[in-house]
Amino acid sequence: MCMTAAFSDSPSQVDAKAYVEAVTRNSGTSFYGAMRLLPRQKREAMYAVYAYCREIDDIADDDKPLSTKIEALKGWRAEIDRLYEGHPTTPTGKALYVPIQKFNLQKSDFLALIEGMEIDAQEYVIMPDLPALEHYCDCVAGAVGMLSIRIFGSSSRKAEDLARNLGRALQLTNILRDLTEDKQRNRLYLPQDMIMAAGIQKSDPLSDSRIQPICTKLAKISQDYFTAAQQALKALDRRQMRPAVVMMHVYHSYLNRLLVRGWSELDKPVHVPKLKKLWIALRYGLF
Repeated sequence: MCMTAAFSDSPSQVDAKAYVEAVTRNSGTSFYGAMRLLPRQKREAMYAVYAYCREIDDIADDDKPLSTKIEALKGWRAEIDRLYEGHPTTPTGKALYVPIQKFNLQKSDFLALIEGMEIDAQEYVIMPDLPALEHYCDCVAGAVGMLSIRIFGSSSRKAEDLARNLGRALQLTNILRDLTEDKQRNRLYLPQDMIMAAGIQKSDPLSDSRIQPICTKLAKISQDYFTAAQQALKALDRRQMRPAVVMMHVYHSYLNRLLVRGWSELDKPVHVPKLKKLWIALRYGLF
């Protein structure tokens, strides 16, 4: 019997699968329903990837000292090493073991996610310029996309284009949606060189009206990435990529609503109603 089959039949693996599904279900993510549309092995793989993202994200968002957070993320680097050597020790690591073998998930993508969380873990987060921001987007969102497309069933160049472009579109939309929430965590993802070029010198750049054109520019960049993702999707099996398509349309709805709200009332929250999300899931997830 091959090692993967033996591992997948072990009681610890069964417990690990139950653990990552519970993490995903209890997180309240609106995409739990989209994941459930997948066949069992792909669904279990996505639960494991989501649980991994959730756990390292929680470390970065914790109020503990920076040294403690960095040490915890270093522990996850060690767990990824153990995972690819064939002996993970955490429930999530164990749940990832079989998907890594079955779907050829790349170690570099798991490590990129940790790199992104090491950025978020800092006491103050500032992006010096657009290339740095796009690299951050690739770490925290593009890497998830790269893992996901392999689980969905494709590792082609066009699928990678979809993952990269959609990851940047989603993360830039998240950043624009969560500006005031991130400010409370001492995080400002808007490029510092754009802020300085606008002549903004306040300690709270979001309180300066000159921040609005910067938000508009980033929204345009996000829109361009959505368009590039849609172009890449034309060369792929849409049914195979259904969860990605659902996410694309939900987040595109967020971006459109942000553009309607504008940037003069950043404290005014923007939501996509649950009924709208359900319609998107039915429209693009089932057909």
